[in-house]
Amino acid sequence: MSARGGKKKTTKLSRSARAGVIFPVGRMMRYLRTGTHKYRIGMGAPVYMAAVIEYLAAEILELAGNAARDNKKGRITPRHIKLAVANDEELNQLLRGVTISNGGVLPRIHPELLSKKRGSRVKVDTQVTVPEKRAERVKSIKKPATKKGKGKPGRKPRKSTENDKETAVANSTVEDGPGDGFTILSAKSLFLGQKLSLTESEISKIGTIKVEGIINPTNAEMDLKEGVGNALEKAGGRDFLEAVKELRKAQGPLEVASVAVSQASGMPARFVIHCNIPQWGSEKCEDQLEKTVKACLSAAEEKKLKSVAFPSLPAGRNGFPKQTAAQLILKAISNHFVSATTSSLKNIYFVLFDSESIGIYLQEMAKLDAK
Repeated sequence: MSARGGKKKTTKLSRSARAGVIFPVGRMMRYLRTGTHKYRIGMGAPVYMAAVIEYLAAEILELAGNAARDNKKGRITPRHIKLAVANDEELNQLLRGVTISNGGVLPRIHPELLSKKRGSRVKVDTQVTVPEKRAERVKSIKKPATKKGKGKPGRKPRKSTENDKETAVANSTVEDGPGDGFTILSAKSLFLGQKLSLTESEISKIGTIKVEGIINPTNAEMDLKEGVGNALEKAGGRDFLEAVKELRKAQGPLEVASVAVSQASGMPARFVIHCNIPQWGSEKCEDQLEKTVKACLSAAEEKKLKSVAFPSLPAGRNGFPKQTAAQLILKAISNHFVSATTSSLKNIYFVLFDSESIGIYLQEMAKLDAK
C-alpha cells in the first residue's frame, strides 16, 4: 500500500505499446543508430518503420493464406509465401532480390509459348498480325521496282492487305485501348498475361467502346429496354435490334446462367454476348453468377475474341449487392484463367458508371492475386 499522497505504481509501457504496433520499436531504433551512426535518426523513424513492416507482413500472410486455400492446404508453407510475393506486382518489385528459403522457383513461361501447344490456329493469328507494319515497308520498296518490270509482282501485296483488314481492325481494338470517353483507373495482370482494367465511363457510351465483345446482362427474353441493353440498341440501331430478334427466335428463352451471342451491328465491337443473370436470393444464386461469368468468357474464347467489356453486372433487375457481385465476378475470372492452359482473351475491361461501384472494384482488385 502506498501512503497518502504517495506516488502510485504505474506499469512501464514499451515504445511499441505506446505506438500501437506489434514489432519492436526500441530494437529497430537501436539497429538504425548502430548501422547509420553518421546520420540523425528521429524518434518517429523506427515507429514508421515498424508500422510499414507490420503492414507488409500482414499483406504477405493474407496472400499466402489465399494461395494455401486455393491449393487446398490447411497450413501456410514457404512455397505459398513465394507464390504470394510473385503474384503481387508491388511485392514482387520490392522483394525481387530476396530469396525465400524452401520457396522453390517460378519458371517464367511466356503466354505465347503455351498457346502453341493446342493447335496451329493461334500460330496463324500471331503470324498475320505481327508483320503488318513490315508489309507496308515492303510496298514502298517494291513500288519503284514494278515500274521497270512486269506489273504482276506489284499486285500481290495489294491482295494481302485486303485480307489483313479484318485482323488489323481486331488488333486496333486490343492495342489502342477502349477509346475516347473511357478512363482506365486501375489494371491488374493475371498469370497467363490477361489484363484486367477498371474503366470509368457513362452508360450511354458502352456501345462505342473499342473491344471485340460486349457483355449484355439481360433476362430470359433478351430484353433491351433497360440499362446496358438500351444503350446498345441506341448505338447499334435497327440492324442490331433485328439481329437480337433473330437470335431470340432461333435460341428461345435464355436459361439462368446461360449466354447467347449476336452480331454487334453498327458498333465497333464484333459480338454482343447476352447473359441471363440470376436473381439475388434465389437458390444457389452466387454459384449461378460465377457460372454466368465463366460462360461469358467461354463464349468469347469460342469466337477467338481478344478483348471483352463487362459492365456492372449487378443490374437493378437482379438486386445483387455490389460488394458481393464484385467478389464473385473477380473470383470467377481468376479461376477461369487458372484452370485454362491457353486463351485468346488478352484484355478484360470492367466498365463502371457510378462512384460506389468503382470504389468497390478498386478495393477488390487490390486483393486479387495479381502478377
